[in-house]
Amino acid sequence: MFPEYDIIVVGAGHAGCEAAVAAANMGSKVMLVTMNMNTIAQMSCNPAMGGVAKGQIVREVDALGGYSGIVTDHTMIQFRMLNLSKGPAMWSPRAQSDRTEFHLKWRMLLEGNLNIDFWQEMVTGLVVKDGVVKGVRTGMGVEIPSKAVVITSGTFLNGLIHVGEKTFGGGRSGEKASKGITEQLVSLGFEAGRMKTGTPPRVDGRTIDWGKMEEQPGDTEVSKFSYTDTPRLENQVPCHITYTNQEVHDVLKTGFDRSPMFNGRIQGLGPRYCPSIEDKINRFAERDRHQLFVEPEGRNTVEVYVNGFSSSLPEDVQYKALRKIVGFENAKMFRPGYAIEYDFFPPTQLKMSLETRLVKNLFHAGQINGTTGYEEAASQGLMAGINAHLAIQDKAPFILKRSDAYIGVLIDDLINKGTDEPYRMFTSRAEYRILLRQDNADIRLTPIAHALGMSGLEQRLERVNEKVEKAKEVEQFFRNTSVSPDEVNGFLEEKKSAPLKQKVKLHGVLLRPHVALHELANVLPDLDQFAEDYDKETLEIAEINMKYEGYIKKEQEMVAKMNRLEGVKIKETFDYHELTSLSSEAREKLTAIKPLTIGQASRISGVSPADISVLLVYMGR
Repeated sequence: MFPEYDIIVVGAGHAGCEAAVAAANMGSKVMLVTMNMNTIAQMSCNPAMGGVAKGQIVREVDALGGYSGIVTDHTMIQFRMLNLSKGPAMWSPRAQSDRTEFHLKWRMLLEGNLNIDFWQEMVTGLVVKDGVVKGVRTGMGVEIPSKAVVITSGTFLNGLIHVGEKTFGGGRSGEKASKGITEQLVSLGFEAGRMKTGTPPRVDGRTIDWGKMEEQPGDTEVSKFSYTDTPRLENQVPCHITYTNQEVHDVLKTGFDRSPMFNGRIQGLGPRYCPSIEDKINRFAERDRHQLFVEPEGRNTVEVYVNGFSSSLPEDVQYKALRKIVGFENAKMFRPGYAIEYDFFPPTQLKMSLETRLVKNLFHAGQINGTTGYEEAASQGLMAGINAHLAIQDKAPFILKRSDAYIGVLIDDLINKGTDEPYRMFTSRAEYRILLRQDNADIRLTPIAHALGMSGLEQRLERVNEKVEKAKEVEQFFRNTSVSPDEVNGFLEEKKSAPLKQKVKLHGVLLRPHVALHELANVLPDLDQFAEDYDKETLEIAEINMKYEGYIKKEQEMVAKMNRLEGVKIKETFDYHELTSLSSEAREKLTAIKPLTIGQASRISGVSPADISVLLVYMGR
């Protein structure tokens, strides 16, 4: 019935969609299998993309040829750049999306790719022969052959939904769970675990008193996620902020005895940094209120997402508590919040390419690896799709280092440290975050993606090269152009900065704290005229390069030191048990993970600096 596909992607969430387009745009013939074509790229939880560190990931996905940034730009209803009061390493774009439009745009882009076919059905197992995956098997007994398989199952593997004392199978509200894959993988020798996540109730916006809440508008100067010519957002939709109170907490506590989280029915660990409201008031009992973000689900719906009120308490308790919140006194629920438990497979069972160690050409991406978040899933899907294509071509895997991208940090953490709770990316996880900014993702990654053979990046690469050259021109102008005291002393006085006593280069003035390039341009007519020839993005990159030059060089030196360890290769067949000088824990962890380099070995939990020294001595270093 089916021809042999190059790659089958199981699941059409954020990871699955990116995996499919990445492989297809590299030339593979892809089959995307999903249980429901109407929920492709469904935003199961918050209708938003980006945020702290997550926004950097979306820009990296875009720079590598992924579509998440493009879809977000086409469908967002509000944009904000977070952390602008901090340094540029912390700036993080975030967009509120139209949930329905997001799904439809993704589906349109997927259907427009002639290298992607679709099949709507549940995958219940894999076809594996002699340790190599050969395709998938569906619930109706249909076999679809392929050279590689990417599993992006999200929360569907043996998913269990909890609302109070009620429990029923499901991958998300209104959709059945997926069965069969876990059991087969375990029979093949894989270790499986359980995790949990949750979602808040959805509310009828017509029943909310918006006037009682604090309005949260989008940025005046709207930016974008994609480096392509996507449309600029107009007519932004505001979000709102309100708070819980002691009365809300007291009502919620009346349901604790029926809470699946507190009575032991939920076994999986939930996300530490996105706890349910009952978990918050239990863990932070000293706080008398918690902030809630009231977010619209789209332009053409009254459905509202209550961010910060995730709950698995009985629906009657959720409803009573909700109505004690300021602005929600007459609120009606569309559906209650719930918790969901699902199977995952500890990512230490994967290679750095996201290929499984036990089954050749089988890849895992997204929540099956223990992560949480659309952005984390999308980036893994992209990398799995690229590496599945490379694997069937017998080419070396594409691996991003920690110094290359947040995506590299994410995958390195998963493989070498593992996770026993849903993993979420933060800027603090990246030791080279001054190098891994959201503004330079295209400069860092587009040349790499183009060299890999990702189609459609020729124009992007031209833009990157042009931006780099233009930024250098701006920097050169600042280093060569002098400014006199009478031109800027009035401005410096306003900034409470010491006046000039003689002519200095513009570069020196710009390096002063609280002095911005656009402010100097407003003061100096020649600079203003010069700056008109460059777009905002180029000027921003040039300014950051100049202001943070010392910090950037310091991080580059740190990268060079680490790369020396990354250059010391380790054979996959290396027998660590022969080195009795290694600690027993190191021998166990190194044998299980099989690091490719000394650098990777140094980041494995349980491998000490002393163990690394033993390895280096053994290798004659």
